[in-house]
Amino acid sequence: MTVRPRAGGDAGVDVAVEDVRIAAPGPGQVRVAIRATGVCHSDLHVVNGDWPADQPLVLGHEGAGVVEEVGPGVTGVAPGDHVVLSWFAPCMACANCSAGRGWLCTGTTALANTLPDGSTPFAGADGSPLWPYLGLGTFGSHVVVPETAAIRVDDELPFTVGALLGCSVTTGVGAVLNTARVPAGASAVVVGCGGVGLSIVMGLRLAGAHPIVAVDLSADKRAMALELGADVVLDPRETDTGAWLQEQFGGVDFAFEAIGNAQVIETLPGMLAAGGAAVLVGMPRMGARSSIDPYELADQGKSILGCNYGSSVARVDVPRLARLYLAGRLPLDRLIDTVRPLAEGPQALDELASGAGLRSILTP
Repeated sequence: MTVRPRAGGDAGVDVAVEDVRIAAPGPGQVRVAIRATGVCHSDLHVVNGDWPADQPLVLGHEGAGVVEEVGPGVTGVAPGDHVVLSWFAPCMACANCSAGRGWLCTGTTALANTLPDGSTPFAGADGSPLWPYLGLGTFGSHVVVPETAAIRVDDELPFTVGALLGCSVTTGVGAVLNTARVPAGASAVVVGCGGVGLSIVMGLRLAGAHPIVAVDLSADKRAMALELGADVVLDPRETDTGAWLQEQFGGVDFAFEAIGNAQVIETLPGMLAAGGAAVLVGMPRMGARSSIDPYELADQGKSILGCNYGSSVARVDVPRLARLYLAGRLPLDRLIDTVRPLAEGPQALDELASGAGLRSILTP
């Protein structure tokens, strides 16, 4: 499934399902047959123009599949291996990678929508280049990716669950365990109960947080949050979340925003107890602005933490999360409400935009 900028300077993109050619893997690259791919808000950001696309893209960045072929120099995976695809492929050479902070890699080309050498493995039927969204482009039958993007996992892991480990689950659980480092007994609120927000809820339960408060407009998503570990759920149309948290608990230790809404972000400090931390997990549109009272932060020792990809190093965190799922400690299947063919990708994006459902998985 592709998106192409509209001709003539018209705003927006055209979404299509079309035939795409794919190159053989080059040095350090891996060809993977996609078995499942998740539909994420980051894909929707491109479709609705929040993140402008100035080149034609193959969408998709949550994927899992089987290695079919490896290029020269690849040693970490082999044909037949089951892999989760990580959209944030670190360069392994910059100062942040050397310090173990791969999520802050300054050498990755993922955000440029290319492979590390600046190339693309995709071409349209006419031979014109199509670029891999976030370095992957999983909305298709195959991808060619750098070796660092192909994370080997146990063959027992369902591909549908593996796809979620490529982004949403790693982001949400990582926000708790890596970014915020929530200790047992800490109180927390999660605003937004989509796939990432519910992953945060599961991460908080795993960490032993209490109480866990989940906030969402959708009754179905609030019910799912309770199933996955929330102690209390709130409808923000009926309850002022910040005032309620202050009245009930004197504020919470951690407030996670999993929507990417600049106006919601402004309300997070008012949910916190003194010394608490707001964690920005949802990605806003580019150029969005929030207004926050700096006196409140300074006077009460409150902080704001940025969270990209759950502050995760995929080669470490993805296998760990896979083991937790296989051990029955992360009920990730509950996040998946629809498995549908790739040809229905445009409809899946429309449903995501409407707020319906949790996570759609596409299969080639």
